[in-house]
Amino acid sequence: MDTTKIRLKTNLIKDKIFLGVVFFLSLLVVIPLVWIIGYIFLRGIKGLSPLLFVKDQNQGGILNALVGTFLITGVATLIATPIGIMTGIYLSEYKNRFSSFLRMIVELIQSIPSIVMGLLAYIWFVVPLRSFSALSGGIALALIMIPVVVKNTEENLRLIPSILKEAAYALGAPKHEVIFKVLIPCSLSGITTGVLVGMSRILGETAPLLFTAFGARILHTNILKPMETLPTLIFKYATSPVDEWISIAWATALILTVTVLLINFLSTVIVKRWKVKL
Repeated sequence: MDTTKIRLKTNLIKDKIFLGVVFFLSLLVVIPLVWIIGYIFLRGIKGLSPLLFVKDQNQGGILNALVGTFLITGVATLIATPIGIMTGIYLSEYKNRFSSFLRMIVELIQSIPSIVMGLLAYIWFVVPLRSFSALSGGIALALIMIPVVVKNTEENLRLIPSILKEAAYALGAPKHEVIFKVLIPCSLSGITTGVLVGMSRILGETAPLLFTAFGARILHTNILKPMETLPTLIFKYATSPVDEWISIAWATALILTVTVLLINFLSTVIVKRWKVKL
């Protein structure tokens, strides 16, 4: 009996030690994040003003960059979402040599640095068209976003119990109806979250846009012309010797950071509220 009590106490002590180690290591992850966000907030809040949101760069604002970021990210999302979802469905539901090859290609694309994606988009689209454009930037960002959507879609579809598919097949439903009427509705929240995560992934990309969208100091909505974005504006202003531009760069960094955090928060809310209980 004493031996059992001693062993129980020893296990409790080991459990507390393990919990303390895990908590400490988790804290090491949180501290840099809090420090970075706090530093950006302290530096960026000083440069925030209503004029930033209503004037373009020529007038001391960032309205053109806000609109450019919205349009280019929208173009990338419109391109990447259907391709990523359909590819994820194929990888999840069809097991053959081509699916194995396709999975390898997706993983390869995911491992390619973003600056290389920008260079490829420059060669494929900017050079033939002989002009920088927001459309080229959107395509470059779509190439980065597609693997994120593919992986997320595939993993969410694999989480669906096979009994649901078997029941649908038993009722005589063809494969395409099983996919569109059973699998996708059951994993819709997860797929939507994957799209939002992909958007937050590309929002802060700078290198691909320097090769494609390039930038424009005036406000316009023509995606066939060069267009400014928040990341490229930060890059240009942060390296400037002008103090006012550096202040705007910090304010823009704060806006971009808050936007990414809000998108990630939205994805969490979607998962919790609209997840289908199986």
